[in-house]
Amino acid sequence: MNETMKAALAGAAALGAALGLTAPAAAQETTADAPFSGVYIGGSFGYDVQPNDVGETIEFDRNLDGVFTDTISTATVANAFSPGFCNGRAVNNVAPTNGGPRCRNDKEGIAYYGRVGADIQRGNIVFGVVGEFGKSEISDSVSAFSTTPAFYTMTRDLKWEASARVRAGYAANTTLFYGTAGGGYANIDNSFTTGNTANTFTTNGDSKQWGLVGGGGIEQKLGKNFSIGLEYLFHRYKDDDYRVRASGGPAGGPFTRGNASGTDFRRNFDYFRWHSLRATAAFRF
Repeated sequence: MNETMKAALAGAAALGAALGLTAPAAAQETTADAPFSGVYIGGSFGYDVQPNDVGETIEFDRNLDGVFTDTISTATVANAFSPGFCNGRAVNNVAPTNGGPRCRNDKEGIAYYGRVGADIQRGNIVFGVVGEFGKSEISDSVSAFSTTPAFYTMTRDLKWEASARVRAGYAANTTLFYGTAGGGYANIDNSFTTGNTANTFTTNGDSKQWGLVGGGGIEQKLGKNFSIGLEYLFHRYKDDDYRVRASGGPAGGPFTRGNASGTDFRRNFDYFRWHSLRATAAFRF
């Protein structure tokens, strides 16, 4: 975990402890003078989209020295991956640049989360903490194409995400405008598929990653205890340790020419990133 991540979690934990000591009192302060004080539970539902990863490729380490700058060559010393790459999921073995169909775009999708939090309101200023746990349907792929022809696709899927964030804002009567930021922890499922049937492929790498989550929103009270809102969040997780090793195959093949044990693959984009726009609802005690 990096220093920024540690500081974010430490700050959230410290504020959470402080709010925990005052929660009973805060829960009784949900009045017309402090409509956003108190403990609340709720949820969110929305849609997630990803930045366009133009230029994403797969990199190769053919001599297994840990440096992914190698070119995989054929027996005639031509570039075995000259058909190129696409920032999506391959449809078949033929690269789009060689007349094949376009790769499928990265998958966007719905997201649904549960949350619990606590706020303290002092005048127009509101500050607090919120914890969330949920799921998004997004996935992020990149594909390489060899002259064989064959495709090689690496994909990230989000299985679940948890976050702990601080929240601070300005309340105009029963409308709250706020910003939020903190740490996240995500279960990212990396997978690999290929149209190459001549080699053996093995994978390894961590699936759970730390990251950062931040954004802002607006919350509107509807009565004493219920509120609805609209929220934007940006999520960023460093996901750079997943590896695929190609081994075996015909003697003197392109993946074993640099090292008899094979060639390692990795993605050249280290981060799994996405944007969320959600509707929120909360019941405040």
